[in-house]
Amino acid sequence: MAGSFKFKLQQVLDYRTQLEEQAKMEFARAQQQYRHQTALVEQLRRKLDIQLQQLYASPTMSQAERWLAHNYIQAIKQDIQAAEQRLLQTAQQLTRARQNLIQKAQERKLLDKLKSKQAERHDLEEKLKEQHTNDETATLRYQPPSF
Repeated sequence: MAGSFKFKLQQVLDYRTQLEEQAKMEFARAQQQYRHQTALVEQLRRKLDIQLQQLYASPTMSQAERWLAHNYIQAIKQDIQAAEQRLLQTAQQLTRARQNLIQKAQERKLLDKLKSKQAERHDLEEKLKEQHTNDETATLRYQPPSF
C-alpha cells in the first residue's frame, strides 16, 4: 500500500501505557503490604490465644505471674488494635490503588480503540485509493474499437 499508518497520538498512548504500568506496580505493592499486615494481625491473634490458654490452664500460677501474664495479654490486645488499624489503612490504600489501576487501564484502552479504528479507516482508504487507481488504469488501457 502507498502510505503506512501513523497514529498521531502514539506518544500519548505510550505515556498512558507507562502510567498503567506504574499503577500496576503500585497495586502489587499495596497487595503485598495488605497481605503482610493481614499475616501480622493473624500472628498476634494466635499469640493472644496461646497466652490466654496458658493463663487459664495453669492453676498453679502465682499471683505475681498472673499479674504479669494479664499485663502481657493486655499489651498483645493493644498491639492487635494497632495492627488492625494499620490493616484498615492498607485496605484503603489497596482500594485506591485498584481504582487508580482501573482508571489508567480504561484511559489506555480508550486510546488503543481509537488507534485501531483509525488504522482500520486508514487501511480502508488505502484499499479504496488502490481500487480507484486500478479502475483508472483499466479504463485507460481499454480503448473501445473505433469504426
